[in-house]
Amino acid sequence: MNNNKKYDFTPISKVLLNDFVQGFFERKQVFINAVKNFGSPLYILETDVLKKRANQFRTAFEKKLPRTAFYFAMKSNNLACVSKTLLEQGFGLDVSSGLELEAALRLKAKNIIFSGPGKTNVELELAANNNDRVTVLLDSFGECERLKIISNRKKLQIKVGVRLNNNPEGLWRKFGIMPENLPLVYDNISCHPYLEFKGLQFHSSWNLAPDRQVEFLNVLSDLISKMPDSFRKSCKFIDIGGGYWPPQGEWLLGEQGQMPCINPSSPIDVFAESLAKVIKEKILPLTDSTICFEPGRWICNDAMHILVSVTDKKADDLVITDAGTNAVGWERFETDYFPVLNLTQSQMTERPCHILGSLCTPHDVWGYAYFGKNILEGDILMIPTQGAYTYSLRQEFIKPLPKVLILDKIENPLSLKSFESHCDLLTSEN
Repeated sequence: MNNNKKYDFTPISKVLLNDFVQGFFERKQVFINAVKNFGSPLYILETDVLKKRANQFRTAFEKKLPRTAFYFAMKSNNLACVSKTLLEQGFGLDVSSGLELEAALRLKAKNIIFSGPGKTNVELELAANNNDRVTVLLDSFGECERLKIISNRKKLQIKVGVRLNNNPEGLWRKFGIMPENLPLVYDNISCHPYLEFKGLQFHSSWNLAPDRQVEFLNVLSDLISKMPDSFRKSCKFIDIGGGYWPPQGEWLLGEQGQMPCINPSSPIDVFAESLAKVIKEKILPLTDSTICFEPGRWICNDAMHILVSVTDKKADDLVITDAGTNAVGWERFETDYFPVLNLTQSQMTERPCHILGSLCTPHDVWGYAYFGKNILEGDILMIPTQGAYTYSLRQEFIKPLPKVLILDKIENPLSLKSFESHCDLLTSEN
């Protein structure tokens, strides 16, 4: 198994790009009004997009499989409103740390999967204290032994699953237990009075197509077939993780003067068709398990955008904005392509220009071009679809972070709720 990304780049078609841009320009007044009412910079969260994506993902798999469950991967966007919205849609939460577990418990989540390597004793204690709501995915033999000690002391029954490593090469070997060690770890769990084995999990990242998941499901089928009957009866879930890439694919900067490139991704219905086929043929005949999914990026990517304003025009092809890329936490736009949209002077023409932030580093890049007639000081710019692995990675560095505005309904664009940038408490409502 190889968790590294596979690239199949082609230039983004002008039709695809123009349709994408035009959709936001048609709604530009919503975003311009947000800046007028609440200032700049801003994160904009569209909860209706979250709900639509959650329904699309769930429906695709529910149509193909008899028993399913869905967990939102909190790490992809840790704004409380995102998780709250998805809980209301019937999702559980997938957490990867004690910090995320505490947040999920505050949100009153009733179905939580606790994954991730290196769980501390304090984190395991928190999971044990909430054993009615949390299933711990064991990541190592050492973790299993420490949880035994905690459960013995507390005399609490703790639901556990086992994360299996599906890529033993390189840095990905840090995750999970090697498949060949499943019989041993299952024996360790099943002979303990306070650990209750519930299922298996594996995960691959950057899934532009279902190939690697299908590959490991075949490995898993062979593994389960060799396990004892007690295992197959007690295995209540098979969790195939997340890593599903958004349907528009991965967009990357092209060579200078060339169109950006796209690494295409499969529609979610293709994932559902391919995964359900192998699950029904190879997994469900062996164990009557619920099939679980942990989407993160696929759900939240398109639901959040960033709005900034031009504060300084230093040349015809160089402007500085009022926010820095500490709002996304990494130098994303030096490699990834997202069109920068001038909402103030909208036009379906992309013009070369360095759109840079106001941090004291040359790596503070929003983009190398913008869609618009011109660009001037005071113009409002949009960087769309920034909902995944940006807000969670934001950092206090030189400049303050943007505020968050929650857009409740697309059809009611003035229904905005204001959140402070660094807290999840509602501060005002309009």
